[in-house]
Amino acid sequence: MSHRPVILATASYDHTIRFWEAQTSRCYSTIHYPDLHVNRIEITPDKRYLVAACNPRIQLFGFNSKNPDQPVMTYASHTKNVMAVGFQCDGKWMYSGSEDGTIKIWDLRAPSYQKEYESFSAVNTVVLHPNQTELISGDQKGNIRVWDIRADSCSCELVPEADIAVRSLTVMWDGTMVVAANERGTCYVWRLWRGRQTMSEFKPLHKLQAHNGHILKCLLSPANKYLATASSDKTVKIWNADGFKLEKVLTGHQRWVWDCDFSVDGEYLLTASSDMTARLWSIPAGKEVNVYQGHHKATVCCTLRD
Repeated sequence: MSHRPVILATASYDHTIRFWEAQTSRCYSTIHYPDLHVNRIEITPDKRYLVAACNPRIQLFGFNSKNPDQPVMTYASHTKNVMAVGFQCDGKWMYSGSEDGTIKIWDLRAPSYQKEYESFSAVNTVVLHPNQTELISGDQKGNIRVWDIRADSCSCELVPEADIAVRSLTVMWDGTMVVAANERGTCYVWRLWRGRQTMSEFKPLHKLQAHNGHILKCLLSPANKYLATASSDKTVKIWNADGFKLEKVLTGHQRWVWDCDFSVDGEYLLTASSDMTARLWSIPAGKEVNVYQGHHKATVCCTLRD
């Protein structure tokens, strides 16, 4: 499974994680987890494991294990829905954010967390700055916080709109820009730079009224060319990351679009929707290339590693 050139995975309310052949849309492997609800899936940097952020545990599944339904490791210190998960670039450690109001850092080999930061409100999204030393979190009360991992402290805090939940954050690969998307369909864009101390400073660049509905995911493409916004209005919009002009509207999903992930060249986008499908889009063409059908309930998260 891990030897495939492209790993394309989706998770659904039907209690399965499915792996798909990108070209043929064939489901070639399924992980069943009858007692869990998955909010986010990610592939480890070495492409050997898939991690599922669940309620309230995090599960690590091995691609080459004899029993794929059995997790290799369970991380069980969160007390509510885990909404965000990701890895340090070498896979040395994992970070997570939960509705229990905490952000945690884990050594992948150990079931208990190494560090914990308290956000005092349900955490919806966490991203790792490319410098690998700062985490940025967004929460239900509209707070965005920067956590300095080396100093073990919150180095910066801003509130674009009080009490409007920040649903998703994304950082440019060169660390120069951050985008936050909220429940009102607004994207805030800031230029990021290092202050005199270690603190990151946010300089406002754009305020984008991207959708009329909630934005459930925002994501900058690897080549820093596009911003994708996935929404409850059933569309995904592709914005030029240079001036934030609308380039494409991807239409075809019949219900909320919960998640999206770019290919490494930024030319393709995978999306997951409540309409029980995932779809692969060509960004230059603005068209659907493939549909992945097989889930029996809402498809809520997806990941693409090529």
